[in-house]
Amino acid sequence: MDEHRVGLKPVIRRIWVDEFTVTTALVNWRFQWLWLYGFVHPQSGQTYWWLLPKVNIELFNRVLLDFANHFDLGKHKQVILVLDRAGWHSSKRVEVPEGIHLSFLPSHSPELQPCRPFMDNKKTKQLLIAMDESLDAMEEALFQRCRQILHRVDFVRGLTNFYWWSELGA
Repeated sequence: MDEHRVGLKPVIRRIWVDEFTVTTALVNWRFQWLWLYGFVHPQSGQTYWWLLPKVNIELFNRVLLDFANHFDLGKHKQVILVLDRAGWHSSKRVEVPEGIHLSFLPSHSPELQPCRPFMDNKKTKQLLIAMDESLDAMEEALFQRCRQILHRVDFVRGLTNFYWWSELGA
């Protein structure tokens, strides 16, 4: 499980004009963000996504609860959820539903996170760069991309099923 921030940020570009033209640049300096919460099962290629406006402990608790309910986790069905050490993952205020066991990656090791390759995927980056006119357009594009990925389990396995998962018993 991991979160990734995407959003809109003003970009100042240079333009060529003749020496007699006065240029003006209207820039909206407000940053707008959207967070993609992603769950991946590396061996099966199954994914589970949430798009949310921010990240914090309360939202993380809600997402964990929904994840547990969606996959019917409990006493008889349990998962180990591998996370980075973000403050909203490791806080004492995190409410872990029955059936979920948290396992934390070593500090400063994003390359070990199975969800990370999705945002580093060339097609996803190109899609998000093309959708720079509004956060709503970016959210819709990201939603459609997540829907595509849900059905591409071989693609997901290829990106996330690191050789050492089987050694860990994942």
